[in-house]
Amino acid sequence: MSDLVAHLAELTGFRDRDMLDVTLAGTLRDLLQPRSVAIYRPVGDGAERRWMTRARIGRHDAAASADSAWAELDSLPRLGAHPARCDALAGSTVIHAGVTLFPLTSDRDVVGVLEIESDAALNDAARRTVGSILRIYRNLQCLLDYSERDTLTGLLNRKTFDETFFKAFARPHSGVVATDDGRRTAAGRRHWLGMIDIDHFKAVNDNHGHQIGDEVLLLVSRLMNASFRFHDRLYRFGGEEFVVLMRCDGERDAAHAFERLRTNTEAYVFPQVGHITLSAGFTEVLPGDSPSDAIERADRAVYCAKARGRNQVLSHAALVAIGALQVSEKSGEVELF
Repeated sequence: MSDLVAHLAELTGFRDRDMLDVTLAGTLRDLLQPRSVAIYRPVGDGAERRWMTRARIGRHDAAASADSAWAELDSLPRLGAHPARCDALAGSTVIHAGVTLFPLTSDRDVVGVLEIESDAALNDAARRTVGSILRIYRNLQCLLDYSERDTLTGLLNRKTFDETFFKAFARPHSGVVATDDGRRTAAGRRHWLGMIDIDHFKAVNDNHGHQIGDEVLLLVSRLMNASFRFHDRLYRFGGEEFVVLMRCDGERDAAHAFERLRTNTEAYVFPQVGHITLSAGFTEVLPGDSPSDAIERADRAVYCAKARGRNQVLSHAALVAIGALQVSEKSGEVELF
């Protein structure tokens, strides 16, 4: 019992989603002594949904392994490749030979699968223990959602941005990384930050009321989720301002992603409002950047987009290259021409 209490104390001590999954896997490995414990979550949409490994630890492993948060979708196994996991994702505990799978639930739906591989199927007492721990895990996940997510749109909120930013750039990455099962994923791509602003949003609130304005914000957030990839980080910074942190090969790819959102939004018919447009500016995240450095450059590009008529996507680097923006060598500040 004392071991269980100690593990629960460790589990509830984290306020980091990645560490929570790793600690859950390690806790169940230590308590049950199975061959392995793993946590999988579905990512992607439609027929392209894949399994992402959030944490996996074997009986003799010193630490858990996981897929990179920036893993490419096509490097991950398809959902259909693991039918037992799909059955658990439907909401039922699945026992298959020496593997027991539990659905991981949020307050709304099933968000992942816990897979425990053991020499024999878990007995009733072990399954009850796992179920009790998973209820605590679910409560912790709900608390994290409440603290990390914007209550209206469900996107990440402003206060989580700095932590994610520093985590993404804590260590330089290069080359190709091999995962435990032999899959390989590129690790040296460049990171980009974009700011997105809804054009004339004040007029939406003035003409239609704040309730309709909130609906527009919610629908824009859904268009963002549909336009960007599963591992791109989407934030609402407040009001009509949104931020995207993403990784891709170059400026052209980043511009294409933001342009996809712009055209999707322009084509969408918002109830009672009709058509709205977005202005966006983006910049590469440079070595040594603080969050405010990157945000300032992207914000200047948004300012240019607004000044040039709105409903467009502009690159900070491209604006500097044509002389529309100037970077001061002394202070790093940007001046508009």
